Amino acid sequence: MNTRVLTGITTSGTPHLGNYAGAIRPSIQASTQPGVDAFYFMADYHALIKCDDPQRVARSRLEIAATWIAAGLDTDKVTFYRQSDLPEIPELCWILTCVTAKGLMNRAHAYKASVDQNVARQADPDDGINMGLFSYPILMAADILLFNAHKVPVGRDQIQHLEMTRDIASRFNHLYGHGTDFFVLPEVQIDEEVATLPGLDGRKMSKSYDNTIPLFEGGAKALRSAVMRIVTDSREPGEPKDAEGSHLYALYRAFATPAESGAFRLQLEQGLGWGDAKAMLCERIEQEIGPMRDRYAELMAHPERIEDILQAGAEKARRLATPFMAVLREAVGLRSSAAAVPGAAAGGKKAPGKRAARLVSFRDEGKRFRFRLLAADGQELFLSEAFDDPKAAGAAIKALQEAGLDGFASRQGGDVILSIDGAAIARFDAARHDAVAEALRTLEG
Repeated sequence: MNTRVLTGITTSGTPHLGNYAGAIRPSIQASTQPGVDAFYFMADYHALIKCDDPQRVARSRLEIAATWIAAGLDTDKVTFYRQSDLPEIPELCWILTCVTAKGLMNRAHAYKASVDQNVARQADPDDGINMGLFSYPILMAADILLFNAHKVPVGRDQIQHLEMTRDIASRFNHLYGHGTDFFVLPEVQIDEEVATLPGLDGRKMSKSYDNTIPLFEGGAKALRSAVMRIVTDSREPGEPKDAEGSHLYALYRAFATPAESGAFRLQLEQGLGWGDAKAMLCERIEQEIGPMRDRYAELMAHPERIEDILQAGAEKARRLATPFMAVLREAVGLRSSAAAVPGAAAGGKKAPGKRAARLVSFRDEGKRFRFRLLAADGQELFLSEAFDDPKAAGAAIKALQEAGLDGFASRQGGDVILSIDGAAIARFDAARHDAVAEALRTLEG
């Protein structure tokens, strides 16, 4: 069984060298591992929480997509999409909001930190806090649970959000599962080996500190200009340098092989000048980044190519999301009008005393997808086979709704077998043939 891993990328800025070494490169490498079903999405709804500049959000979506593709993400192998291209995400977010306790959101670290800051300056506790910030963990839960991700790589500051996602999923399963689970409880994945690069001043490279080194923007000239501004000590050329305490060495090691890093360290300890060391660092980074930058520039010059890739990714993601949302809508009671008013006749008039037959989908104890055909009186006429993919279950339901029994049924001894494209989807006693045919002909809705 494949392990589904899901990663979100907030679209509120331009990727820098620290983003590449700490997130982009390791994520792309992980997506190539056998047994990994990787989902990468641009969290542009999340970006609206912290960025109210429409141009910046739009530009960041383009830059981030181009960066990941240029860096080697195989969009045919993974599922790569924009959050805002999937209407199922905000729909699920609202459904989850309706089962999430406000007290759980009150405990979110980001919300509490904002409240504490307001209290410290003697302002209203909720001053400047919008519902996006307050409900952020629920939207994150929707991102994860819509695809039932098994693992979610996050930084330590996001662990609480994964715990909340598990709480929300458990609550939904308890309320609507009736012995089965709709949602997988995702696990946190912390990669202790991921590089955290120092910025120009030695602190963690971050836009918040304004100490970043550009990845692609500005070309090789901008990269070199930034590297030359890295803070070093006052030791002159010829004086031994403390390699372990040097920001330059930490950066070099993130891009070089162990042998190359060892040689660079030795030169520093033997008195290599800081200016020469910075030039060597630029050259080593450029070996890896240069070819990617050319691809990035090509993509940015043709945004329609990026759009085509993202739309293909959204379509791929929705092939899973749409049928699963149908299952969830059924679970919470958001069914067709005929289901809400059993036996409703054409023109909106209720036929007294009559109920319609219906197909009901659910997840079984093995967490696979099934559906039942229920007669108007509630009697079960057949139970489907189990499906690993909700899309396949949804397609079978749709085929039966549209075509009824004709074309799908064949006799095998005393049973009737329903098959689609040669695959059996259900089996029932031949004595029920007419009842099944009538039920499918008169399905609700």
